[in-house]
Amino acid sequence: MELSGLICAFLLAVCCWCRRAAGVPGEAEQPEPELVEVEVGGTALLKCGPSHSQGNFSHVDWFSVHKEKPTLIFRVRQGQGHSESGEYQHRLSLQDKGTTLALTHITPHDERIFLCQGRRPGSQKHRIQLRVYKAPEEPSIQVNALGISVNSKEPEEVATCVGRNGYPLPQVIWYKNGRPLKEEKNRIHIQSSQIVESSGLYTLQSVLKAQLAKEDKDAQFYCELSYRLPSGNHMKESREVTVPVFYPAERVWLEVEPEGMLKEGDRVEIRCLADGNPPPHFSISKQNLSTREMEEEPTDDNGVLVLEPAQREHSGLYQCQGLDLETTASLLSDQQELLVNYVSDVRVSPAAPESQEGSSLTLTCEAESNEALEFQWLREKTGKVLEQGPVLRLHDLKREAGGSYRCVASVPSVPGLNRTRLVNVAIFGSPWMAVRERKMWVKENSLLNLSCEASGHPRPSIAWSIEGTASEQDQDPQSVLSTLNVLVTPELLETGAECVASNSLGRNTTIIILELDSNRTASLSTSTVSPHARANSTSTEKKLPEPESKGVVIVAVTVCVLVLAVLGAVLYFFYKKGKLPCGRSGKQEMERNTSI
Repeated sequence: MELSGLICAFLLAVCCWCRRAAGVPGEAEQPEPELVEVEVGGTALLKCGPSHSQGNFSHVDWFSVHKEKPTLIFRVRQGQGHSESGEYQHRLSLQDKGTTLALTHITPHDERIFLCQGRRPGSQKHRIQLRVYKAPEEPSIQVNALGISVNSKEPEEVATCVGRNGYPLPQVIWYKNGRPLKEEKNRIHIQSSQIVESSGLYTLQSVLKAQLAKEDKDAQFYCELSYRLPSGNHMKESREVTVPVFYPAERVWLEVEPEGMLKEGDRVEIRCLADGNPPPHFSISKQNLSTREMEEEPTDDNGVLVLEPAQREHSGLYQCQGLDLETTASLLSDQQELLVNYVSDVRVSPAAPESQEGSSLTLTCEAESNEALEFQWLREKTGKVLEQGPVLRLHDLKREAGGSYRCVASVPSVPGLNRTRLVNVAIFGSPWMAVRERKMWVKENSLLNLSCEASGHPRPSIAWSIEGTASEQDQDPQSVLSTLNVLVTPELLETGAECVASNSLGRNTTIIILELDSNRTASLSTSTVSPHARANSTSTEKKLPEPESKGVVIVAVTVCVLVLAVLGAVLYFFYKKGKLPCGRSGKQEMERNTSI
C-alpha cells in the first residue's frame, strides 16, 4: 500500500512538471486569479497583468476557460488584435494601446476565467476571474387568501415570495412583524426553488409555511432579497401582507348604536360581536316581561336587530347567542338593558278653550316621561315664549288673544326629546273684517277674483251681494277667506260689490268699489285681490295706489286756496277806499251800474 502511494505521488509530480514545461495553459499550481466584477450589460476591462512591460503586449493570446478547458478567443500580433470566431467574435476589442482587452454586453454566461499569455519564451500566464452581477426585480409576494386555521396540525402556507431576473441567485429572508424567521421543526418551514432563465438569470421562489396562533391575526409578513453588486451588498423588500387566521370565538357581546341616551323616534341598531374568526352565527333575544323568558327577535340579513323608530316598548333586557357552525359550540353574551326614553302625548285642558272679551283663561299642560319633564308655553304665530311651566294664565282677554298656543314638554337630560300640543283659544265676538272698504282698478269685460276675509267666534259665514262663483277656505278655526270669481260688466262697475260676514253675535261688511282704468295696460286678464291688513280698531287698511287721482286733487285744492286769497284781498282793498257799499242803497247802485 505504501509503495503504490509513493508511485502515484511520483507520477502526479511528473505530469505537473511536464505541463509547465510544455507551456500548456492550465489552472493547476496557479496563483489566485485577478478578480474583475461587472454588472450585466456592462463592459469588462481585462488587463494582461500589471507587471508586464509595454513591449510584452505586442504578441499575446487570450483564452476563455470553461470547465477547465481553455479556448483561444483573441490574438494580438505586433499590437494588432484579431478575434477568433465564436461567441466572443464581435464583443472583443483592444484598449489602452493594446494593454487591455474590452468585453462588451456582459451576460451571466460570461462568468468564467480568462487567461492571457505572451507568445515569447518565458512569458507568464495571467488569469482573470470575471464575476457578473444583476440586481433582481422588486420581490412580489402572494398571500394565502384562503387563510389558516389555528387548529391545523402541520405548518400551512402563509405566502409565496418571487424574485425575478437576478444574478447570482439572491438569498431570501422571511420576516414577521419586522423579525426574521428561521426554520423551526413542526412550526416554520421555508421552501425555496430557483429557475434558470434562457438569459442565464435566476428567478427565485420561496414559500413560507407556518403554524399560526390567534395572536397572528394581525401579523405582518414580508420577504427580503439579499444580493451583491460590484458596489457592495444590497437588499430589496416586498410589501407587507396579512394572512387570514381562523380561530374559534371565546366571548360574545352586544353593541348598540347610537351610543348614549336613546329616545323615541331614533333609529337603533343592536348587533352581536365575537372575538372569533369567522364570527359564529348570531341570534338576539329579548326578555318577555310577563314570562321572564328570553324570546328570539327577528333580525336582518346581517344579523342586526333594527328598531326604527324606537318606542318605549323596546326597552328591556337583550342577550346575544353565538353558535360556532364548525364545532357546534354555543356562547351567550351578558344581558344588556336597553332604555328608550320617552315623552307621552301632551294633553291640554280645556281641550277647546273659549272665553269672552275681558275675562281670564287658564290652560294646563300635562305629559308623562321616564325622566324629569320641563314645560313651556309659546304663542304659535310669533314663537314668543309666554310661560315656563305647565300652566298658562291669560288675563283681561282681547280679541287679539284668540288664536293658537303651543305647549312643549321636553326632557333636558335627553337632547331632542320633546312632545308638543297645539291648542286654539277662541274669543267670542261678532265678525271682524280684514278690510272695511277697498277700491280696485279694473278693465271692463275682464275676469276678476274678489276676496274677503273675516274672523270671529263662532266662526262667521260669508255672503256676497252679487252673483259669481264663490269658494271658501279656513285660515284658522275662527277665520275664513271667501273668493268670488266675476266678470267685470258695466252694471258691476256701477254697483260695486259687498261682502257680508255674520255669526250669532252680529254681522260686518266689506265694500269693494270698482273703478275703470282705461289708461292702464293690464298684464294679466285675471287680477286677484287679497287682504293684507285688518280694518277694525286694531289694524289699518292697505289700499291700492292711486297716484294720478291724488295729484289732481292736490292741484285743485291749491288753485282754490290761491283764488280765494286773491279775491279776499281785492274786496278788502275796495272796502277801505269806500268804493264798496255795504247798505241796501249801495246794492241797488251796484245793480244799476251792472245793468249799464
